[in-house]
Amino acid sequence: MRLPAEIRMVEVGPRDGLQNEAKSVSAAVKIALIEKLADAGLSVVEAGAFVSPKWVPQMADSAAVLAGVRRKPGVSYPVLVPNMQGFEAAKAAGAETIAIFAAASETFSRRNTNCSIEESFERFAPVADAAKRTGIAVRGYVSCVVDCPYEGAIVPAAVATVARRLLDLGCYEISLGETIGTATPGRVAGMLEVVGAAVPREKLAVHLHDTYGQALANLMAALEAGIAVCDSSVAGLGGCPYAKGASGNVASEDVLYLLDGLGIRTGVDLGKLAAAGRFILAELGREPASKVARALAAKAAA
Repeated sequence: MRLPAEIRMVEVGPRDGLQNEAKSVSAAVKIALIEKLADAGLSVVEAGAFVSPKWVPQMADSAAVLAGVRRKPGVSYPVLVPNMQGFEAAKAAGAETIAIFAAASETFSRRNTNCSIEESFERFAPVADAAKRTGIAVRGYVSCVVDCPYEGAIVPAAVATVARRLLDLGCYEISLGETIGTATPGRVAGMLEVVGAAVPREKLAVHLHDTYGQALANLMAALEAGIAVCDSSVAGLGGCPYAKGASGNVASEDVLYLLDGLGIRTGVDLGKLAAAGRFILAELGREPASKVARALAAKAAA
């Protein structure tokens, strides 16, 4: 199959990337980061999560962040919501796009959201209905699409079932999360073949982690399978709390460098993206996980 001519990059750094950071990041810094990412040309930038601050304290100021962001025309700013309470809070804060998150693993669902897969859909149903009535778009996530830290390998048919249910709820897109970064290209391709038979491929995205250094190879497998949407995190922010030593989300800079090299259009400027990464890393006081970001910094310093 020919590679897609254009890819939509979904930037998850301000939410998925920051949510596990131990150092508190102010709303003002989050707002500045989101605006820098939008100015770099990203058309989708996750802005926060309306979840319990007890469990995810880093996202406690999501309402203030969403209210403070200078919204750029043509850019979407999704926020994660787990239930109706989160939906109502997101709607009150002016959210125009929300995301709901399920899992293909029963054990992961219970550990991560304290409910079964079936119970998670019982929570999602009223959220999806309310979103439809109010004109709020809904994106869906599926965790553990290849491996689970508790159950091991996940049968692709289980992923297809959950993805199809999210589509039937009204999700405009389903992001398939390779949560712990253990997958290899052949397994990703096999999973996408099964899921792609249940859900149109133009409705699918991939969300890859780079724990074993396979994220870009897995992205190539997804591109070859006709997937044209990729989640990524600026500077490689984020880690998986369920996998010891996990390096977290694939870095946006690394993804963009690959796509640029393949001649695939994204509309994203690498220099501005890297600058956004340097900005947030300076606030966090650490080095980038992105190899491209490190190479660009070394080149600039030479």
